[in-house]
Amino acid sequence: MQNQPFTNPFKPGAGHMPPYLAGREKETKEFLQLLEQTTILDNMVLTGLRGVGKTVLLDKFKPLAIERKWLWVGTDLSESASVTEETIALRLLTDLSVVTSSITIKREEKTTMGFASEKSFIDHKLNYNTLIDIFKSIPGLVSDKLKGIFELVWKSLAPYKIRGIIFAYDEAQTMTDHAEKEQYPLSLLLDVFQSIQKKNIPFMLILTGLPTLFPKLVEARTFSERMFRVVFLDKLSDPESRDAIIKPIEDAKCPIKFNEESIKLVVKESGGYPYFIQFICREVYDVFLQKVSGGKQPSVPMEEIIMKLDKDFFSGRWAKATDRQRELLAVIASLSNCQEEFTVQEVVAESKRRLSNPFSGSHANQMLSSLTNAGLIYKNRHGKYSFAVPLMDRFILRQSIDGFMK
Repeated sequence: MQNQPFTNPFKPGAGHMPPYLAGREKETKEFLQLLEQTTILDNMVLTGLRGVGKTVLLDKFKPLAIERKWLWVGTDLSESASVTEETIALRLLTDLSVVTSSITIKREEKTTMGFASEKSFIDHKLNYNTLIDIFKSIPGLVSDKLKGIFELVWKSLAPYKIRGIIFAYDEAQTMTDHAEKEQYPLSLLLDVFQSIQKKNIPFMLILTGLPTLFPKLVEARTFSERMFRVVFLDKLSDPESRDAIIKPIEDAKCPIKFNEESIKLVVKESGGYPYFIQFICREVYDVFLQKVSGGKQPSVPMEEIIMKLDKDFFSGRWAKATDRQRELLAVIASLSNCQEEFTVQEVVAESKRRLSNPFSGSHANQMLSSLTNAGLIYKNRHGKYSFAVPLMDRFILRQSIDGFMK
């Protein structure tokens, strides 16, 4: 039987586990500390820009939790999950049923014999249908029903020596309250978990999402500041980036090796962001393989790779902006601190230096709010702004000519 060829190991898809998960030791250690809680005082918010590896790290956490006798439930959240309080409750019950469906409980049922009524107890699997049935039978608000379900489930788990249950939800920034419809699904989620944790039921929340997530939680319920430990995933350090590049191709069967010049170039152009490392390395690997097979000296066609990255990753987001918004983004990209935080005042001052039609403070504020809704900018809790997309400034500057947009 012939050996299978060594395939390109790099995986730039959204949420795909890379061949080697570089860095993140500090964040993993912090998660393991949370697992040692007997009374849940801290939940986790895992946040950061797109492409930093939030989903991948969440996937790494799952087996670590299971090894330590925690059950794990959860999924990606969508806006439809938080349309109403009922829909978020159904989301939780659906996910919970995955780990409770093998548990048997006794439920009281009444049977009528003539004019007399007798009580009997019948075994039921704690599956989705049973959970929904019990949920409907509990009197009170949706929050009361959920608390009742959680208390029942924890009591039913007692014989199994389980440490607790982790409810892990990705893309949690999509959750929101709807005051105009008198529906508060996000507040409901926070209220229910705070309540059951106070009753010493070890059900922990792990929410991952963009940097807009934690401010949204605090806006919904101010006690969220004390309820969550916020872990912000940043870009990788240069040594960590090198590991992400080199480790996947260390296998002796790998036909390609990156020279030092190529490694430094990928580190520089990726900015240390895991998604960009995977994207660039995947392209470099394929190019090197073709050139080596053809007997040519391999080199990195970085300009062409960046053009492809622009098309695949940035262009769709850029298309959301109007011409005037693009002018504002170009002004922001020209700030020396644009990769960190910037203020409205700094944007206004820079626009006066660069544009014949500069922005006023009120106009800049309004447009930044629109760009936040479009997912291009986010406002942190200190009132300052940042790009919501990594390396967006580099992309924007590639689109501009002499300070004017293409």
